[in-house]
Amino acid sequence: MGESHQVHIFFFPFVASGHMIPMIDMAKLFAIRGCKSTLIATPHDKPTFLKSIAKTKDDGFDIDVITVTLPLKEVGLPEDCDNMNKVTTVEVRKQFFRAIKMLDQQLERLIEKLAPDCLVSDMLLPWTTEIAAKWGIPRLVFHGTSAFSIASMECVRLYEPQKRVSCDSEPFVIPNFPGEITMSRMQLPDVYREETEVTKLLNVMMESEKRSFGVIMNSFYELEPAYADHYRTFLGRQSWFVGPLSLCNKESEDKAHRGNQASIDQHECLKWLDSRQPNSVIYICFGSMANFNVPQLHEIAVGLEASGQQFIWVVKKDPNVEEGKEEWLPDGYESRIQNKGLIIRGWAPQVLILDHEAIGGFVTHCGWNSTLEAITAGVPMVAWPVEAEQFFNEKFVTQVLKVGVSIGVKQWVKQFGDSMKSERVEDAVKRVLVGEEAEEMRRRAKALAEMARGAVEEGGSSWSDLGALIQELGQQRLAHNKI
Repeated sequence: MGESHQVHIFFFPFVASGHMIPMIDMAKLFAIRGCKSTLIATPHDKPTFLKSIAKTKDDGFDIDVITVTLPLKEVGLPEDCDNMNKVTTVEVRKQFFRAIKMLDQQLERLIEKLAPDCLVSDMLLPWTTEIAAKWGIPRLVFHGTSAFSIASMECVRLYEPQKRVSCDSEPFVIPNFPGEITMSRMQLPDVYREETEVTKLLNVMMESEKRSFGVIMNSFYELEPAYADHYRTFLGRQSWFVGPLSLCNKESEDKAHRGNQASIDQHECLKWLDSRQPNSVIYICFGSMANFNVPQLHEIAVGLEASGQQFIWVVKKDPNVEEGKEEWLPDGYESRIQNKGLIIRGWAPQVLILDHEAIGGFVTHCGWNSTLEAITAGVPMVAWPVEAEQFFNEKFVTQVLKVGVSIGVKQWVKQFGDSMKSERVEDAVKRVLVGEEAEEMRRRAKALAEMARGAVEEGGSSWSDLGALIQELGQQRLAHNKI
């Protein structure tokens, strides 16, 4: 592609790890396909972004990072509250979203200065639709989840089946949606249960999505054809399926450098896994947002040990407590599990771990990045949803794809997981690692992993969708330049 025909795209993620990681992968993917990619980050996140794109840049692709500064002081927040992971209360969340909305003028100045041809922005930034329209460029929405979950939540929002049940635990079927999927009110995000500030945001998001150029999806058509079609035809959304985005990281260095600095040396981690049999290790990680209290972490610890299985368990690091002295840790635990388990406190190189042949199962909060990374690695899951759209992802994994089992969580809880006893943990771990059912799920998971790889290869569905989108953006630009 000559310089004059190169499509220039701004990528504007929401400031939370689960939103930034796939958007960085997407920017790399577009750059590798000949576009000029410019990522928007805060000064705090810029070093992480630069480290993540370093190899793509060194390989000669056109990708860079520019910054916007959150006006935290103006909204009454401390300077270090610069990421959603640090938002702990409803009040702080309100202030944080206000600060993000105040980035509008900085974004406009960047568009004026750098003249991109398109803006890809997170669903949580609906106000960017108006800015893109003002500058005559298309805005693409990035949801960061599956068509199954977006479309099912939209059907819940539009048809309100949750208002026609008599109690919170009574199941209802999601109307006008393929597959007879049942939910209960308890499993829905709070925005569907009561009118909150976020309900307003959700409605604004969906309206702005309809007015945008379309939606870009971190998924692939073969994974969810019925739901991709439903989203495009029944809900009328123009959408392109270009995932799994994590597959743009081919080298283990790239995989290790996604997201934050890992709390364990990748080589040490891989060496530990190399000494294990294929499909013999369970990996446990609940993402960057979910928190579990001391009694729950204790139950997980007891359940893992009782299962007798080998494991890698990622727990959040408590900066105020010395490692090994945590309250949730049973007495003498680490010495007992020395040869069986590895506890990583902090951030783990997840894709690198999931891709290792020793991993046989994954206990996950069902965030979409984690879910799709497991699918892409061909690893069956134990679904332990916490919040956001995670209960919808659980249904997709256990009922539609049949590559996972549910731990049995019934209640959606903001950031804090619903409690489960150690016996549940023990049973679920065994179910996904050993026996005929586990084998069956593994076969299905491996078949999906093959499809995922095929989708991003030249001529595959995601490869073709991305090519078609880039071509369309090029035509949009030509039309805009003629005006």
